Amino acid sequence: MDYLEGLNEPQREGVENTEGPCMIIAGAGSGKTRVLTFRIAYLIQQKGVDPFNILALTFTNKAAGEMRERIESVVGPDARNLWMGTFHSVFARILRSEGEKIGYPSNFTIYDTDDSKSLIKNIVKEQGLDDKLYKPNIVYNRISAAKNRLISWQEYLNNPIYKADDESSMRPEIGRLYKIYSQRCFHAGAMDFDDLLFNTNVLFRDHVDVLNKYQHRFRYVLVDEFQDTNISQYLITRKLSNVNQNICVVGDDAQSIYAFRGADIQNILNFEKDFPDLKVIKLEQNYRSTKVIVNAANSVIVHNKAQLKKAVWTENHDGDLIELLKANSDNEEGKLVASSIFEEKMNNQVSNSDVAVLYRTNSQSRAIEEALRRVNIKYKIIGGLSFYQRKEIKDILCYLRFVVNQNDEQALRRIINTPKRGIGPGSVDKVIVAASDAGVGLWQIISNVHRYLDGRGANLIDDFATMIKSFMIMVGQKDAYEAANYIARQSGLLKELYDDKTIEGVNRYENVQELLNAIKEFVDNPEIEDKSLVAFLQEVSLITSVDEDKDDDQDKVTLMTIHMAKGLEFKNVYLVGMEEDLFPSQMMLSSRADLEEERRLFYVAITRAKNKLFLTYATTRYRFGRLKSCEPSRFLEEIEPRFIKVNRKYGSPEPQIRTSHYTKNLVSGLKQNQKVNQVASYSHKVSEDFKPSDTTGLQEGMKVEHPKFGYGKVVKMDMDGANRKAKVLFDNFGEKTLLLSFAKLRIHESNGTE
Repeated sequence: MDYLEGLNEPQREGVENTEGPCMIIAGAGSGKTRVLTFRIAYLIQQKGVDPFNILALTFTNKAAGEMRERIESVVGPDARNLWMGTFHSVFARILRSEGEKIGYPSNFTIYDTDDSKSLIKNIVKEQGLDDKLYKPNIVYNRISAAKNRLISWQEYLNNPIYKADDESSMRPEIGRLYKIYSQRCFHAGAMDFDDLLFNTNVLFRDHVDVLNKYQHRFRYVLVDEFQDTNISQYLITRKLSNVNQNICVVGDDAQSIYAFRGADIQNILNFEKDFPDLKVIKLEQNYRSTKVIVNAANSVIVHNKAQLKKAVWTENHDGDLIELLKANSDNEEGKLVASSIFEEKMNNQVSNSDVAVLYRTNSQSRAIEEALRRVNIKYKIIGGLSFYQRKEIKDILCYLRFVVNQNDEQALRRIINTPKRGIGPGSVDKVIVAASDAGVGLWQIISNVHRYLDGRGANLIDDFATMIKSFMIMVGQKDAYEAANYIARQSGLLKELYDDKTIEGVNRYENVQELLNAIKEFVDNPEIEDKSLVAFLQEVSLITSVDEDKDDDQDKVTLMTIHMAKGLEFKNVYLVGMEEDLFPSQMMLSSRADLEEERRLFYVAITRAKNKLFLTYATTRYRFGRLKSCEPSRFLEEIEPRFIKVNRKYGSPEPQIRTSHYTKNLVSGLKQNQKVNQVASYSHKVSEDFKPSDTTGLQEGMKVEHPKFGYGKVVKMDMDGANRKAKVLFDNFGEKTLLLSFAKLRIHESNGTE
């Protein structure tokens, strides 16, 4: 068979090993889609399996469509008979046929997220609850999380833990809202996305005859991206494969990064417990990246305790060292990234489309966007709007615009009931009519509303006008930052976003903080004389109006979060914001599991790069309107120094960062997998009087202390110009090579003295 000839040995085994439970652990860039595609083609062509008896589950319609096309190119039109699609689409199909058994019509409606949130909003209003506390987003996410853990509203209401959680968040009525929402959906003959999985589990649980029917229909079950499955998805696939045991799951535990969506890494880590006869096949050859990038990624992920062992390798060329770029600020970080991209384009003929800039949070895009625009490099945002086009940013900017210009009626229309203050469309229409009749602008009516209108609406509008007038006074007396910060808070916008603790709400709050950071940086810039809000808005208007891309030019640099980048690849990747509390995120430091997920996210970011990888960090960054010192990410010290070069061509030539617990060193990663348990079990307690020593005179034979690796002895010095290195034999971690321009070492003993 021609299509098997191009496969390596493990790939071929993954295709031909069709009987019994099988787990294919597919390292980054190892060709897993190819293996999954050819495995299905092999079942049909060589094993004679009817496509109707094959179930293949994916996470996106795009992945399913591409896979089906590939299979059809091999086996012909028979591929159209496969049961292939996303979990939701396949189980919706089953529920269409079998749903009446659990009380749903065959033509049930599927509510999208907006439908669900709209229904929740109506229920909250009907129940007389505070819509600021019980925001649709918050209630929906809480209900969704419960369904993904297969917790019904009955179980939810009877569980004291959930009740206590809701009471502590000041939302004790969540359980009752879950009940009403579920009942309303049921009576409407509707299911939301989560119901498609939840109700399939209920169907198979309560109707064994239906489960048995599909167990015998699906002789072969295949699951792509298995590391991203939640409990509900895993239980369905396990039940369906219990009879024939021909289940094949493909995934990479090192790329499990969606716990916030309900994905449970334990599904792949513990898969063998449910299938003791499991055949494990490892795809470890990377076809995407250079040796430097592959080995650097390996040296990072080996620090995770919860993982399936594999050794990813490549036959590709060594490639360039990873470049570490340091900036003094987040704005300078944007400039050095733009300069580096420009140089790559000029010197190495790199196209814009070959380049991606990845970041941990969407708010980081602002400085990158502004820097790219200044050097006329076109870009596109994937999975999000350009910074200044995001709703929350436009809301704030419209407040600022209107406060300095009361003739800006577009801004007025946007802010008059944002956040909601009871001024509905009817009241606004009355203002518009009054302005038309009087031949004046809207603000003239609003600022003297009781001359023209009366009633409750007029009172609310008068309150709004009073607020705006106070903002106008503030703008006349304060600089841009103080005025904007005051407006953001007193308008209620900042509080509304702060109170929304969903992932989306946190992102929006961070975006507004980033805008305030930009204003603060504008005010603090000594080269700018006019620090007024008017001056800032003028600068922003130039940024947002220049080069609004209306053309179809696809040659653009890609900007996106790391989460959005999963599954993609680029010749050159810039990973920005490599700082503590940013990456790893401050919200992911409370447990080992969270920190390990952040490390997997870093692994995913590294492995997106084919040829070149650039890591950047800033020594200072504006956070909540204050310039704060930043510490390089702990993840930087986990990359072996031999894979990194410190690029001092851009930004400041020497690191001038305050020392930290995590050090500014680049410590060699663990070189052998067997050391993982040792790392996990030992934690050095730093001496109370620990203080970094001047390592200028460091020599072989000296005893030193490192805040993470403990005590050790210098066994070799490498005096390579600015990149002075010391090889240290640590008591509990073996040999480590430290880059002394970054390392923080205390000379613990030198010739008998400290």
